[in-house]
Amino acid sequence: MLTLAVARAVRGTEPLVAAEIRRARLGVVVGVRHREVWFEVRPGAGLLGLRTADDVLLAAAVVDGVGHGRSALARLARAARGIDLGPPGGPDVEVSASFVGRRNYTRHEIEDAVGTELARSWRLRYHSRRDGGRPPAGATAWRVTIEGDQAVIARRAGDRPLHRRPYKTASIPGTLHPPLAAAMAQLAGLGAEGFRGVVLDPCCGAGTTLIEAHALTRAPHTGPAGLSGLAGGVGGVGFVGFDRDPAAVAAAAANARAALPPDGPGPFRWGLADAGRLPVADGSVRRVLVNPPWGRQVPPRGLLGPGLDPLWREVRRVLEPGGLAVALLHDDPGAGGTPGGAPRGFTIEQALPVGLSGRHPVITVLSRRDRAGRGATR
Repeated sequence: MLTLAVARAVRGTEPLVAAEIRRARLGVVVGVRHREVWFEVRPGAGLLGLRTADDVLLAAAVVDGVGHGRSALARLARAARGIDLGPPGGPDVEVSASFVGRRNYTRHEIEDAVGTELARSWRLRYHSRRDGGRPPAGATAWRVTIEGDQAVIARRAGDRPLHRRPYKTASIPGTLHPPLAAAMAQLAGLGAEGFRGVVLDPCCGAGTTLIEAHALTRAPHTGPAGLSGLAGGVGGVGFVGFDRDPAAVAAAAANARAALPPDGPGPFRWGLADAGRLPVADGSVRRVLVNPPWGRQVPPRGLLGPGLDPLWREVRRVLEPGGLAVALLHDDPGAGGTPGGAPRGFTIEQALPVGLSGRHPVITVLSRRDRAGRGATR
């Protein structure tokens, strides 16, 4: 019997999650919903290695006929009562729920209807989120999602959500959501066989973007060369990150150490620099991944204080012919470019709107525009 799994996604990245599932041969994708990818799991598949997914769950019940009325709560409770998915894994159970569209019940009512039945069947303690309570560590985590008239009741495959990366031992304000960073790396084509070159993040923050890019490439890298050596593109794949904040550079270095095996040279090089004046040679970078400061948690500073034009001039300067930049752009021209368009000097090759922290940025793949106005050839 095939196991049905549900990969949770950042809104807008569902196609990238589905593509990663196929590329990693984890199973057969059977459906894509709002923030979800459903797939039949291949035996022995390593589900916890998904990078672009927020989380992955094992479906215990798919419930049809879930309407907008309150009778849906009784239907979900009955479905939960009949679930048998092996040993519970601990003395406590917690449930989180979400739905698309308007309903005559709340997510807390869904959670309590399902959680109460799961706890009763297994004689466990159910911990409700209704009054803002936080479940205890180690509680068996379940999730209920409803779209249209169909619900899925699923149990988390791991002991924590996938987006909580073990390597993130250090953080700073504005650090990028890891699955979104992985999505940027995927759009940059870093998973392509035979990819070689330098990958640059001129606003590296805590290093998340480059660490996720490295996880996607898993290619031989340059060894302990200096920044100048990496910027010159010495064989393999090198990852170079700059930030003007020393705390960010220290956090990036700490996270990169945690993400790598304890022995051997690392592929990362971190340095202090203003993104408007990068110590990188012209035309020496094959890919740029960047989440520019957009003024919510991290305001633009230094040469970027008046606007991001200096950043885009530097990105265009350091890109090699045929190179690409993948940026998280926002509608505010001071925080990523021109509204609905590309930064000056670039052509948009692909644009993927996403939902992030209540905002709607766009993951944008950019190529250098030549003098005739055309994008560069890859």
